[in-house]
Amino acid sequence: MLRESTLNIVIASLLLLVPVAALFLDEPFFITLATKVAILALAAVGLNLALGQGGLVSFGHATFFGVGGYSMGILASHAQSFTPLMEVPFLIEGTNSMPVIWLVAMIASALVALVVGALSLRTSGVYFIMVTLAFGQMFYYFTISWPAYGGEDGLSIYVRNQFPGLNTLDPIQFFGICYVILMLALLFVSRLNNSPFGLALAGARQNTERAQTVGINTYRLRLVAFVISGAITGLAGALFADLNRFVSPTMFSWHTSGEIMIFIILGGVARLYGPVAGAALFIVLEHYLGGLSEYWHIYLGAILLFVVLFAHGGLIGTLSKKERRHA
Repeated sequence: MLRESTLNIVIASLLLLVPVAALFLDEPFFITLATKVAILALAAVGLNLALGQGGLVSFGHATFFGVGGYSMGILASHAQSFTPLMEVPFLIEGTNSMPVIWLVAMIASALVALVVGALSLRTSGVYFIMVTLAFGQMFYYFTISWPAYGGEDGLSIYVRNQFPGLNTLDPIQFFGICYVILMLALLFVSRLNNSPFGLALAGARQNTERAQTVGINTYRLRLVAFVISGAITGLAGALFADLNRFVSPTMFSWHTSGEIMIFIILGGVARLYGPVAGAALFIVLEHYLGGLSEYWHIYLGAILLFVVLFAHGGLIGTLSKKERRHA
């Protein structure tokens, strides 16, 4: 068995080496697959902060994923059509600058997460799950009936957005952007989990009453974690929309929330690189099993059932089990 820290390095290295090898073999499709893994893993990193560290089983993280995606789509579409986004009280124009879009996506997602979290965190258990799910479905049906930005058909962006000094249409360069952002997000979450804030959040997850007894405001603590979680997932949504150059209401659907949660379960709940391992396994299964049958989700369901029943730590936990036993 590998130590978990060693396993994390191996996973990060493999995610980097696969597209590099694909570049030399002239297989751009596999670079795109690796990019998709990095982006979906980033979305799951956001949820894992709330779920793994905070114990918040959110079934509505597609809300933030979709808000990030539509932030990108709206800004880029106005830049594409040379029409202002808003003229009153002052002129706001669209943009195709990735850093600006990412900032807007994170702020918009964080604000939505603040509202969703402020209301849903007043409940717990299955009620919390249903409230977060309800918000996702509200946004889903709103975007379906939003004809200004494509409605049910979604919104196409014909040119990928720009990053200073890079050609974002080059698959390997766009992968590099997504990979670096994922690594920075993992570093941030790692530092956050080991900070007093992260330790207090873990303590509140383990025993809420005891945390409150020592003076910790668990509601505020979880709300801050939920907002940070939403911002990270929103950034992933903006990158995913840029990868596909398309946004649609399906980004808000409960299926998307379910897939993000599946990444974490497959990789390992509360494991730092669990989202990366889970997203990679999911994409590999989708690519190879999807080529065998359109009902490949049956096999995914069987694997997920096995993980839930016999491998509670997911892929990361199983491979690093010996370390945890000696710890």
